[in-house]
Amino acid sequence: MSDVRARFNVTESGRGRRPVVFAHGFGCDQTMWREVAPAFEAGHRVVLFDFIGAGDSDTSAYDAERYASLQGYADDVLDLCRGLDLDDAVFVGHSVSAMIGVLASLQDPDQFRSLVLIGPSPCYINDPPYEGGFERADIEGLLSMMEKNYGGWAQAMAPVIMKNPDRPALAAELEERFCATDPDIARDFAAVTFLSDNRDDLDRVTVPSLILQCSNDAIAPDSVGQYLRDHLPHSTFRKLRASGHCPHLSHPEETTAAIQDYLATGPGTSWRA
Repeated sequence: MSDVRARFNVTESGRGRRPVVFAHGFGCDQTMWREVAPAFEAGHRVVLFDFIGAGDSDTSAYDAERYASLQGYADDVLDLCRGLDLDDAVFVGHSVSAMIGVLASLQDPDQFRSLVLIGPSPCYINDPPYEGGFERADIEGLLSMMEKNYGGWAQAMAPVIMKNPDRPALAAELEERFCATDPDIARDFAAVTFLSDNRDDLDRVTVPSLILQCSNDAIAPDSVGQYLRDHLPHSTFRKLRASGHCPHLSHPEETTAAIQDYLATGPGTSWRA
């Protein structure tokens, strides 16, 4: 598709042939990868983009019906890959983009060489014995706060998500990114993100994947990482020392090394840093 570059504000770099596509999480944009993506330029074709409604994407392309489920975002990933001829791509997805990558791989597994899932969660709501980290009332309260006072929500949530209190500049940047997003689109995306349940999709994934579980992650706790490790076929699990939900910002060196190790060695067994 000829318009994918403008629609998703695509940025490309690198001197290699194999594509590495970096997909940002909720409320963020491609700038969040600035400390990680350059490390892959020597051997890869590095592709950054903004989901519709984020960054400098074409907000006029937003369609509430299309984006009423994560599948709409997965379709965008496939549009991007096909439009740019990104064959045999490594897809690196943070947070909700991890499940977006999973859905895209189910639709067209031949498009991807591997998936790198950073802080993934197939379901945020507790459903005993499954522990997603949140009660449904928690999520409904979060969405209500976003609707009534989006700026206040961003200010309150950024430090919780970042979980690096000794480095307040990180939380301030995350808050700034949240506030740069259209609040109506952000609220819709949050509802889709936090109310989705992709647990039943996991066992159908055929593309090899790396699960990067952060320490002290308030959004995707250890129980979620363990669930993914047990239910996602062809996966390699790694527990990072990095705390919080955004290791590509707070601990870019460790995050970069984990991805590079995986790409160099391929699928393997679970291990810790």
